[in-house]
Amino acid sequence: MATLRPPPPAAAAADGGIEENAMAILDTAGIKDARDLHDDRAAFLETVRSACLSADNPSPPSWRMYNAVFQILQDSSSLELIMASFHLLMELGKQYPRAYLTDSGSGLALVVVKESWSPFHLRSGVACGEIGGNTRHLNHLFDSSRFSSLIEDMVGTANHTDAYNGIEHIKNMLLLQYLVSTLEADFVPRHVAYKESLDWVIFRESLLQMLLVSRRLAFKSLVKNCISLLLNQHYQEVEDGISSKEGSTKSAPDLDSSLAVVSFEFERKALASVQKLFIMVMNLDLIRKEADTMGLTSRADGCRNPILDAVLDELTYNISYLSPFLLNFVEWKWKLEIILQYFSKYCGKPAVRTRRSDNSQHDLTLENVLSLFSTVATAKAIVKKMSSEVVQLLLANAYQVCLYVEGDSSKDSDATKKIGATLLQISDGFVSAFQNLRKINPDIQILPFEKEALFTAATMTRILKNKQTYE
Repeated sequence: MATLRPPPPAAAAADGGIEENAMAILDTAGIKDARDLHDDRAAFLETVRSACLSADNPSPPSWRMYNAVFQILQDSSSLELIMASFHLLMELGKQYPRAYLTDSGSGLALVVVKESWSPFHLRSGVACGEIGGNTRHLNHLFDSSRFSSLIEDMVGTANHTDAYNGIEHIKNMLLLQYLVSTLEADFVPRHVAYKESLDWVIFRESLLQMLLVSRRLAFKSLVKNCISLLLNQHYQEVEDGISSKEGSTKSAPDLDSSLAVVSFEFERKALASVQKLFIMVMNLDLIRKEADTMGLTSRADGCRNPILDAVLDELTYNISYLSPFLLNFVEWKWKLEIILQYFSKYCGKPAVRTRRSDNSQHDLTLENVLSLFSTVATAKAIVKKMSSEVVQLLLANAYQVCLYVEGDSSKDSDATKKIGATLLQISDGFVSAFQNLRKINPDIQILPFEKEALFTAATMTRILKNKQTYE
């Protein structure tokens, strides 16, 4: 839930001297001695923090000050400055949000401070009057193409271990984390406001929508690279596990280096950011579909395939990606949706939605999927298309989602609808599906994850049936 906030103070420079310092730092890069430049930048960051966050009456930073901090994050080769500028940007974003909700009396109203600084340059109308009309200082802002290139670069440097590439990789991870947090801070209050008003314009003007509709963005490549980042983390954890069992060949100084520690810490946070990005785009696609059915969209909103289609294309083309992707993607509602749509590619798709129509009753549910495995004949037809290994993996992951939803006190209604039956019915159907898979192939190999799910389902079926008997 987005936090309710009062209107922030007008965006004025906290101190004219700070701005002059910022301009001096930016204009003398490459001229000053490296040590002097480092000290100037560190002092500037501390001054901005004091004036905008720690003072008794803090003032919001000006456009130039924000931009200078962002440039320090991108230009520095010092881990100290990279970390300091990143944390300062994150704290400033929380203190002075660009979009927030306010209580208008009749409900929640969205407030967007359009003239405020943003790390994104997504349209020519970006406010550059505050920098004297000089667009030179827009070079460090991110458009759609540069955002995609950042993720591509992260994939390319993920396995490099030398000091320079290590610093660059950390910098890229922090940049991604900050950019996604900016998208999220803009997206969440809009999502809350949209639920109340169903006004598509709220999202038409969102940073995420403008980022994705740009013709400069190769959307399918972006999704592919994001999946690669998630898989890199999986394979790295597997390798680390093997190394810890066999005994690492790395020296103690390497293991204890601050670079290795920081890199490991922010690797996980960057991958969490990738998942946040996926989930935001999935929610945006859902909202866009709803707006389409109500006739609220136009050509100006652009056209692209939903992210789930791109994800499924990648997972069905590269079967080896499926298990590690599902293992790393832990947003339960969308994990189940991915599994159901994967099955729908082979089990017959639901009726096509058309503009101004509602065919939600034809959506595939887990109950529907399990019914397709209720007889040997229908199960055999699906296994022939998908392979028994893929079927087992998808069913086991879907059952894992069911267990999570059952134990979640909030009871996500969307996830419950996608399951479509009680836990007893799902557990019983899951056991029956595996029994039929074994009838099709008596020599079928069931992996540990699937075995655990099958054992749990059989246990839950017995417990829940006994409970019904005694009630």
